[in-house]
Amino acid sequence: MNPDASVLALATIEVDLAPIAEGQEITLKWRGNPVFIRHRTTKEIELAKSVKMEELKDPIARSANVKEGEPATDENRVVGSKENFLVMMGVCTHLGCVPFGNQGDYGVVEGHATSGGWFCPCHGSHYDTAGRIRRGPAPENLFVPKYEYLSDTKILIG
Repeated sequence: MNPDASVLALATIEVDLAPIAEGQEITLKWRGNPVFIRHRTTKEIELAKSVKMEELKDPIARSANVKEGEPATDENRVVGSKENFLVMMGVCTHLGCVPFGNQGDYGVVEGHATSGGWFCPCHGSHYDTAGRIRRGPAPENLFVPKYEYLSDTKILIG
């Protein structure tokens, strides 16, 4: 009744963060779903930390790495005080669409470009630089899966 090796291989995924440049986001597939990993800039982190909890549509962290029901502070959405990397499931909590990165009304605006926020064009949900729902029909923040740092540049998701 134990799962075979192919099933176990899908249970976790190891990711090297070293090639991800500051301000860059990658999308990978884990358990059949997209996972966003963003190397946030200092401005994106500062913006996320400046948000008051009462401004959030969903005040719960939605992170498998903290106790259930913890507040959606930026610190509760990252692991091990490594705030420059944000790891989240890339699935909109409204109807399961995949939001676009570096878009939406809650990122850092530099010139005419936005960095760090996410926007789901299907129904207009906007997420901030910590992946928290700020506007639109999505009821919850983007989920942060269980992950841990194996080294300064490698994580294990799952």
